[in-house]
Amino acid sequence: MGYVKTKDGVDIFYKDWGPRDAQAVFFHHGWPLSADDWDNQMLFFLGQGFRVIAHDRRGHGRSTQVADGHDMDHYADDVAAVVEHLGAQGAVHVGHSTGGGEVVRYIARHREDPVPKAVLVSAVPPLMMKTEANPDGTPKEVFDDFQAQLAANRAKFYHDIPSGPFYGYNRLLTKASEPTILNWWRQGMMGGAKAHYDGIVAFSQTDFTADLQSIDIPVLVVHGDDDQVVPYKASGPRSAELLRNGRLKTYKGAPHGIPTTHADELNADILAFIRDRG
Repeated sequence: MGYVKTKDGVDIFYKDWGPRDAQAVFFHHGWPLSADDWDNQMLFFLGQGFRVIAHDRRGHGRSTQVADGHDMDHYADDVAAVVEHLGAQGAVHVGHSTGGGEVVRYIARHREDPVPKAVLVSAVPPLMMKTEANPDGTPKEVFDDFQAQLAANRAKFYHDIPSGPFYGYNRLLTKASEPTILNWWRQGMMGGAKAHYDGIVAFSQTDFTADLQSIDIPVLVVHGDDDQVVPYKASGPRSAELLRNGRLKTYKGAPHGIPTTHADELNADILAFIRDRG
């Protein structure tokens, strides 16, 4: 664990476990969480002999609570700073939710890194917000309300999200896990309100269509068809279609928080995808 300073003076926290000469897997967390959200996956892949890396996005977790730069270009450049600092070129990049958008922008923007494969899990591309060209997207008013709730009472908002739609705990016959809810709340409250407020615009209004179309490496797209945060129809299938070498894996009845609710299945699918030489 350590920090790397970006060109604009932001300290980015990272974890780096495992053999330096092993195939690296770089994990990118969702909004408004931290690298800790990948604990299960990092321990699993470490046990499989991989080098595992994860960072806290600027303004999130243990990274600097800077007031600006909360957009996908800065997010991608921060990843590049971590990759360069660790000599982790050629890692497989795995992103959940906003982290999936970060992965797509990083690969498209930083061609100097020969990324061999990527995995998008419940990811925000190609575009979350509803527009004339994206009629299946989510209305902007929904994201405006997110910002209003964050500004009014962030602690309550960050308890309501994991208690309900994030893990599907608002569905009938689904038993909520209070420790999981509190772990989500803990990660969210570690970060900065300004970063999270601006991050809502970044993850909802960024159009990744051109990025996806420019990527020709194999990309596994994993999405639950009961995702209440990043709705399935406008995201997973569309990303897989736009990618030149995209493979869609639909988790029936799965919510947004797949890395937690379907950890064993996701780990097995990512491992098989990385090892697949076809």
